Parts: sequence; C-alpha cells; structure tokens
Amino acid sequence: MNTVKLVSLVAFFALGLTANKAFAQNPNAKLTYTKVVDKSADKVWKVVRNLDFAKYTKTISNVKVTGEAAAGASRVCTAPDGQGQFKESILAYDDLNRTYTYAVVEGVPVNRLVNNFKVVDLGYNKSMIVWWSNYEAFMKNPQMTEAQFTAFMQASIDEIVTNMAKDA
Repeated sequence: MNTVKLVSLVAFFALGLTANKAFAQNPNAKLTYTKVVDKSADKVWKVVRNLDFAKYTKTISNVKVTGEAAAGASRVCTAPDGQGQFKESILAYDDLNRTYTYAVVEGVPVNRLVNNFKVVDLGYNKSMIVWWSNYEAFMKNPQMTEAQFTAFMQASIDEIVTNMAKDA
C-alpha cells in the first residue's frame, strides 16, 4: 500500500512540474530559453525584475530606463561601441506572477519583436527562469541573416540569464 501511495505521489509531482513548464512559456514562440536555478523564485525575481540588465551582458554597455518598473516604461540599450541602440517598451510587468513582457520597437532586423521573462517557483529553493520571444517577420539586410540573428539572440539571452542566476 505504501508503494502505491509513493508512486502516486511521484506521478502527481511529475505531472505538476510538466504542467508548470507547459504554461511557463508560449509553445508557439520562435525563440525559447529556460534555466533551472538552485535559488528561490523570490531571490531570482529580485534580479530579473531589474530593467537595467547591462551588467549581465557584454552586448549592452548602457541601459537608460524611463519610468518605473511597470507597463508603460521604456528603455534604450546601447551597444558597447556606442553606435548601435535599440529601443524597448515595457508592455506588461507583474511582480506577483514574476513576469514581464517588452517589445523592441527600434534597432533590430525584425518586425514586432516581443520578449517575455518569467520566473517559475519550482519549490525546495529552486526556480526556473523562462524567456521566450516572437516576431512577425525578419527584415532582409546586408548585416545578418535570420539564422545569425537567431543565434545572436540565443547567445545573448543565455549570457544574460546565466549571469542573472549567478547574481541572485
């Protein structure tokens, strides 16, 4: 009887984690990234919620945030050479659910790029940082292909999330 209860409990727990992951990101996203962190969701969210993430990546030297950490805020991210910039608008921001969504409105070779960050509480002082992105269309240009853009985005978010997890 104890074995049946244990197997049922393990199955219930496994299904719960699967359900958590299924709702953590958009299954139709063009780009996705997840990282399990051995720290509480609250500790991780304190780092992820900061809109100025220049210290977490080499691809951005400066972030200028206008407004509070909330929907309606904006930020301008500047490349290390000082020449390139991209502008973003915070579309949604939710401390309770540990998530925010932002659109890149200028400076990238895609139309309607929307990125999402979420921190999922896995319990037992573990959490998962989830990032996903969608865009309508890649704009052909001489600087990069869509595959190069995707690789750049994946490498950048890996660097940002990895460094955020270390800082939490």
